[in-house]
Amino acid sequence: MADADQISSELTGSVRAIVAIALALGTFMQVLDSSIANVAIPTIAGNLAVSPDEGTWVITSFAVANGIAVPLTGWLVQRYGVVRTFVVSVLAFTAASFLCGLAWSLSSLVVFRVLQGAVSGPMIPGSQALLLSIFPPQRRGTALAIWSMTTLVAPIMGPILGGYISDNWSWPWIFYINVPVGIVSALICVRYLGRRDTPTRRLPIDTVGLSLLVVWVGALQIALDKGMDLDWFNSTVIVTLMIIAALGFVSWLIWETTETHPIVDLTLFLKRTFTLGTVAYCLGYAVFFGNIVLMPLWLQTQLGYTATWAGLVASPAGLVAVLISPVVGRLIGKIDTRLIATVGFLAYAASYFMRAEFTAQASFAVFLLPQLVMGIGMATFFVAMVAILLDGLPHTRVAAASGLSSFLRIVASAFATSITTTMWVRRAALHQTRLAESSSMLSPSLQQALHGLQSLGVSNPAAAEAVLSRGLVGQSYLLSALDYFWISGVITLASLALLWLVPRPGGSTAAAAAAGAD
Repeated sequence: MADADQISSELTGSVRAIVAIALALGTFMQVLDSSIANVAIPTIAGNLAVSPDEGTWVITSFAVANGIAVPLTGWLVQRYGVVRTFVVSVLAFTAASFLCGLAWSLSSLVVFRVLQGAVSGPMIPGSQALLLSIFPPQRRGTALAIWSMTTLVAPIMGPILGGYISDNWSWPWIFYINVPVGIVSALICVRYLGRRDTPTRRLPIDTVGLSLLVVWVGALQIALDKGMDLDWFNSTVIVTLMIIAALGFVSWLIWETTETHPIVDLTLFLKRTFTLGTVAYCLGYAVFFGNIVLMPLWLQTQLGYTATWAGLVASPAGLVAVLISPVVGRLIGKIDTRLIATVGFLAYAASYFMRAEFTAQASFAVFLLPQLVMGIGMATFFVAMVAILLDGLPHTRVAAASGLSSFLRIVASAFATSITTTMWVRRAALHQTRLAESSSMLSPSLQQALHGLQSLGVSNPAAAEAVLSRGLVGQSYLLSALDYFWISGVITLASLALLWLVPRPGGSTAAAAAAGAD
């Protein structure tokens, strides 16, 4: 295709609407699969005979592979054209989703999730670029609004769909539902955009840089995932993986700073605004993602919630974000963007501290309140932080900076998932030990509790002790979760302090790009 204006003039209103829906569906699938598995982890783990913390590999494997694939998007688009790259990515993602549904073990599911994440890298930037190209310049705001709403609705639907499917059908259907959606999206794009692709040109690809990136990120993620099972640095495997990750990272840094066509443009970090903004962005997002992984896991494994109800607890945050986002979008560029980001950080921190006050008897409504506050954070944090870290960059470097920040954000979320589950289990074991030490079977209070259980029909003393032991475990996981929520709030406030070291944004170049960046 010659240019975006030519494409938009060639499409009629009805065709443009159909293509916009198809592109939105592509985005929807990719974002949905980032969240739909969260509430299904206990179900998947149970069906595949693994522990829930091992089940989180389903999340981390997808995130790491997706993050590594993002930097390749620019090269793929220039080499093969944006339409062809997007369509092939959607079809490959659809096939990988089908394979995920067929998985017969955790190992096979993780392999297929890696494949699914690896092929999905171009889907979000590709859909955004194509949406902008099919609308005339005066309606580009409408295109970004459609794109942004899609990325916000998917996190609402993900937990609800994942929970409902897990409880009423079977977990493979959380992946099978992508199949018809992906086929429809690809067919429509081929039908109306297939002969309007962007010009292509042969470009060198940094295969060494990409290989080193895969090595060090992969080794570090495997070490984080397997560390708890193998007793961390007491294990030769973990030590070896950490050494590989460290050497791979250093080698990658040296290579990328000397390569003519690097897979990742590290010179962007020479700009203070980008560096500080990206660090604050990744920290804030990592804590946020760790919390949205832990909540459904805790509700289902310790409090007896079904996957459906755990999904309903998570969904209000996205609903609030959808309602507030249009207002936030109009404020970007008009006021200091750091103020908008500050609202996001404070909302996140408030939601975490509210969770730190949970009790074992907390009601469904009590669990919803922090989610509503988190929705305010979602609506303000993402757009504002992207606008900040892209501020002041020349137009020619915005795409590279956006891709790099997205890569780091996605990888940070994968690392956060592993760290979260490890900390939760380890802190629970610590609390359980302390509670057991202070709860002697000869203590009058414990004997009174045993007698109380027997009076309620638990006549067997061993059964009564088992009930109390189960309560002790539940209390340990509660205390561990409260520790995590409190630490999350502290880290978020520390990240906010880092944000205000960033110079005041100019609010021009980056604002438009950020309106649809995440």
